[in-house]
This record gives sequence, C-alpha cells and structure tokens, in this order.
Amino acid sequence: MGDLNSPAVRRRDLLGLSTAAMAGGAALAACGAPARTAAAGATSPAPSSPGKESEVPVTPPEDLMREHGVLKRILLIYRDGIRRIDGGEQVPAQPLNAGARIIRDFIEEYHEHLEEQYVFPRLRKAGKLTDTVSVLQLQHRRGRVLTSRILDATAPSKVPDARGRRALVTDMAAFIRMYEPHEAREDTVVFPAFRDVVPPKEFLELGEVFEDEEHRRFGANGFTGVVDHVADIEKTLGIYDLAQFTPRV
Repeated sequence: MGDLNSPAVRRRDLLGLSTAAMAGGAALAACGAPARTAAAGATSPAPSSPGKESEVPVTPPEDLMREHGVLKRILLIYRDGIRRIDGGEQVPAQPLNAGARIIRDFIEEYHEHLEEQYVFPRLRKAGKLTDTVSVLQLQHRRGRVLTSRILDATAPSKVPDARGRRALVTDMAAFIRMYEPHEAREDTVVFPAFRDVVPPKEFLELGEVFEDEEHRRFGANGFTGVVDHVADIEKTLGIYDLAQFTPRV
C-alpha cells in the first residue's frame, strides 16, 4: 500500500498554527521598526504570502464520500475481472484479491464501521431514514459475505475450475449491483440528513475522530496511501489511464 509511515502534515496541525506574542514600544511601532518579543527580542514572523491559507478540515460526509471514490474504483476493478473471465481469459486472481482486500480492510472494517458507529445511530435517534438505515446495514452484512467468497476464490492457492469462475463472476456482479445504489443513496440522502441532525460543534469534532481513526489504522498517509494502492492495481490491469474511458463521438 506504499509507505504508510512516512511523515505527513496533519490537517489540524495546519489549523493549529498560532502567531507569536508581540511586545514592542509604541514609538517603534509608529516609526515602522519591527516589533520584538519581550523574552528573546526576535523580530516577528513575516506575514503569510498571498495564497497561503490554512487547510480547511475535511467534514465527516466529505470524508465518507471520498472513501466511496475508493469503493467505486474497486468496482471498476471487479468489472474488468468479469470482462476478462467472460472473455475466456485467465482469472486475474492477484489484482482481484488485492482489490477485495482493500474492500475488507478499508471499506468494511473502517468506512462501514464509522457509518455504523456514528452515522446510523444518530439518524435512528432522530427518527430519520430508519427504514433506509436498516437496509444499508443489511447490505453491509451481505457485502461482507460476498467479499469473503471473492477473497477465497482468488487466494494464491486456488485454481478455479469452470464452476468456480462462474461463481466468482456471480459474486462480483452481485457486489457491484448492490453497492452502486448503496453508495449513491448514502451520498445523496443519508449523509445530508446526518449533517442536519448533528449539532455543528459535534459535527466538527467527529471530523477529528474520523481523522484520528484513519491514521491509526492506515498510518501517516492514510487515505492517500490507500488510493495509491488502488492505482497500482489499476495499472496492473491496464485500466489506470482515465482517457481510455472517453467515448468517441
């Protein structure tokens, strides 16, 4: 997944920058001389150059929606696997297994954990989208079953026969069919409702909770490291170049 332990600047570190306390004589300030600190007599830091601004923190829905981008890219990997198998090619077991592993580690055990711990309970407590939340949680459970099958079918020790190839295609197709509407409903309905029911202060605090959990699980690079790993799989399959998806008109 790349070097997940390399140094990285945290968003809240950027937001936590403070200016040095200034102590200078009124006469010096009036004549334009640089003010100095009382303790060390050092000149004050130069003002930030134009365009340099503190990074805006990522809100919980934005965090969850960009993680859906990772999910979408794995669905493309599954689609390419289906295309190859249906075309009589060898099962691309290693790339498919790597993609399913990201689904297991990043989507199911991290992303869905955040939804189930922080998003769904608040909607239920507010009496909003309770039926939708129940369906989404059931789909999480069914998705984990499908992921387990895909991981097993693409394990290094497996050489799937014709029946195994058909079963793998069926499971990947079922996963795609379920998660496309699943993530679309969350992005357009569930996450906006979540924002409405959470007080602003708690909403910002949850952003920090999500950030901390991301780096605890995936190291300093967090989300960026996962995206890099997805890109590596895409390159292996020859589907990384975005231009190839542009239709001729």
